[in-house]
Amino acid sequence: MTQTTPVSSRNQRNVLVKAAADFVTKAMVDGSYRTFLPLRRIADDYPNAYFDRRGAQHKASVFCSNDYLGMSNHERVVAAARNVLDEQGLGSGGSRNISGTSHYHVELEAELAALHGKESALLFNSGYVANEETLGVIGKLMPEITVLSDSKNHRSLIEGIRKSGLKRVIFEHNSVSDLEAKLKALPADAPKLIVLESIYSMDGHFGLLEEVCRLKHRHNAMIFLDETHGVGVYGRTGAGVADSLGLAHEIDMFQGGFGKAHGATGGYVVGDRFVVDAVRLMAPGFIFTTSLPPLVLAAALASVRHLKQSNVERERLFANVSLLKDELRRHGLPVMDSPSHIVPVMIGDSFRCKSISDTLLREHGFYVQPINFPSVPRGQERLRVIVSSSHTEREIRAFVIALAHIIAATS
Repeated sequence: MTQTTPVSSRNQRNVLVKAAADFVTKAMVDGSYRTFLPLRRIADDYPNAYFDRRGAQHKASVFCSNDYLGMSNHERVVAAARNVLDEQGLGSGGSRNISGTSHYHVELEAELAALHGKESALLFNSGYVANEETLGVIGKLMPEITVLSDSKNHRSLIEGIRKSGLKRVIFEHNSVSDLEAKLKALPADAPKLIVLESIYSMDGHFGLLEEVCRLKHRHNAMIFLDETHGVGVYGRTGAGVADSLGLAHEIDMFQGGFGKAHGATGGYVVGDRFVVDAVRLMAPGFIFTTSLPPLVLAAALASVRHLKQSNVERERLFANVSLLKDELRRHGLPVMDSPSHIVPVMIGDSFRCKSISDTLLREHGFYVQPINFPSVPRGQERLRVIVSSSHTEREIRAFVIALAHIIAATS
């Protein structure tokens, strides 16, 4: 019998390090390497933040934050978090199953179910986990379902569908004709789940909800909708895009999150009581993780409740979005035709995209993170420009002038 010499731990580690180094080097060469800018946000001067350069502190106006409505600094939200921090301390102390369920968990879940007009809600530590774990459980509950997934769905939805083990059919982005063709190709009595987003965050496009809801009835399907970028921003009470279209009752299951318009962190799903309860009992990403801290939940609850009553923040946001789009077009910049509050400016080259971003920050004090592969396909690199309700008209105009100058100088 041939004896083999075991590979030492040191050699194994060297192989791993070499593979990692090759991967990182390739990313640097092809322009997909990512760098992060450490920011120190200014609570009473949002959306401005400090950053360090060569040991000195500089100030920048942030034009890429998902804190669309500035709720992370709203007095009610901050006060709610501060009060619970004083009362209960920082962490939750465990998973939801083991001492990590506070009355804020229960109260926020009830609030979310009511917001979306569904029976029940369940909190997760992020929207990503909410998507991945819920779709995974649906696959275990009903393994005969075929999932029809938009080709531009978020990675969390893609991973959730993979985890589910369900048969998967991909339809062209926002193509009603392709979706219908693929629905027709399935047996009429086969269970089907259409998975899509209300807003696609890289392009700013709305999902075609009205058309998809019509197909749902025509072909006996269910709908799982990711409303992450819609909640808080759209709808009379901030319930999202589906609610703004009067279609919330057509959606079988919603996913949303607090890390965008609500200015906090965490995610959730809402739907029928027994389905949500099954997710609670079966999803490992829910069961085996420390729960969200009470202070975060108190902040999210305050934000949800405020945005149910107030349209001031939404009105300011959309006024700023309209101004931004008008100014970008007036200066002839390559802005994608986006109907939502997310405004991509197309650059088409990863190195140039990074250079424009760096120059904006270094010379003009505006921060926009470049969006490169794999977040978008190669050749579609962009600056995803986002204004908040807190930006001033002067800041927006100055930003566009600076961007136009840099793009012209580098073209």
